[in-house]
Amino acid sequence: MTMKKKIAITSLASISPLGKNPEAIWHNYLSNKTLISTEEFNGSNQFVARIPSEIRNEIDDLRKSDIKYKALDETVLLSILVSRQAIKNAGWKTGDDFGINIGSSRGATQLFEKHHKEFLETGKTSTLASPTTTLGNISSWVAHDLKNNGPEITHSITCSTALHAILNAVAWLQSGMATQFLVGGSEAPLTAFTIAQMNALKIYSKEEDTAYPCKSFDLNKTKNTMVLGEGTSAACLELGEHQNALAYIEGIGYATDDIEHNISISDEANCFQKSMKMALQNTKLEAVDAIVMHMPGTKKGDSSEYKAICKLFGENHPMLTTNKWKVGHTFGTSGMLNLELAILMMQHNQFIGVPFAEKQVLRKNIKKVLINAVGFGGNAVSILLCKEF
Repeated sequence: MTMKKKIAITSLASISPLGKNPEAIWHNYLSNKTLISTEEFNGSNQFVARIPSEIRNEIDDLRKSDIKYKALDETVLLSILVSRQAIKNAGWKTGDDFGINIGSSRGATQLFEKHHKEFLETGKTSTLASPTTTLGNISSWVAHDLKNNGPEITHSITCSTALHAILNAVAWLQSGMATQFLVGGSEAPLTAFTIAQMNALKIYSKEEDTAYPCKSFDLNKTKNTMVLGEGTSAACLELGEHQNALAYIEGIGYATDDIEHNISISDEANCFQKSMKMALQNTKLEAVDAIVMHMPGTKKGDSSEYKAICKLFGENHPMLTTNKWKVGHTFGTSGMLNLELAILMMQHNQFIGVPFAEKQVLRKNIKKVLINAVGFGGNAVSILLCKEF
């Protein structure tokens, strides 16, 4: 689906294992080292990707800065920090007229588990357990902090949540009901219970090669290697052409797979074939320079998305990459981190590949990048970015 009106991405901010400053993030992308490490959960060592400790200090400072923030979940605090930076980068001010749509796959994971544990142990729970664990409190607290004049929306559509926020904002902007929208995702899933759930699905990495615990885009792997990461990202979308635009949204696509199992995806990812076709409706296939794939590091997930790309583009497909081998799978935030990588590659005109993947023929210029995300339920989203509209 092509845009009837130009939609510019005028700002993007993130907090992830890559850091939070654009220079540090790009520097980390230039390195072939993963940011995944091991940590003990419930007596067992597990692979995870944490945000840097100095950023965690900022989260603690924010929590202490306002008595109302003391009881908030980390997903909310992360969103407040990154949203402040995003609107600052865009030149927006507190109190401006803009919408907010920040989602999460798991929601207030840490706080919910804490309150549930207290209930199991004592039979009681704290007064603020309910309001601080509702999914809607992410965007509502960001709205409270930024004092925006506009709609505030929080949603969960599993791992494609952040890209669905972009779809929703595009609808508001194209309809004329808004001229500016803050979109994003936030996820803090590194808890013993969440990792136990992934292990129960038999998709979590037990990789012996600790240099690359997540083998995302290794199409020859014989076992699942998904690893969880934490992070948040927010972007400012605006109608029209802007001198400071990081990129423009040229096309959007979405589809739902006809799944056979709760966590499955069709063998050739029919949902991705449909979503990519929709996003590329009026774009020649050869014009797409790169695709930032979803590729979670699972056997079925990786192979099905690759088959979908080959089915649509043929053998001469664009340059392919993913970032989950480096930062892990950040669930609802992952699509926004894909968008960030796409913008960085366009800005630097440099392709960031996967070090252990097969070598690809590099293109001279990176002007159009397609971004994919999909989650449990087969709800795929594809967004086409361009350097110039």
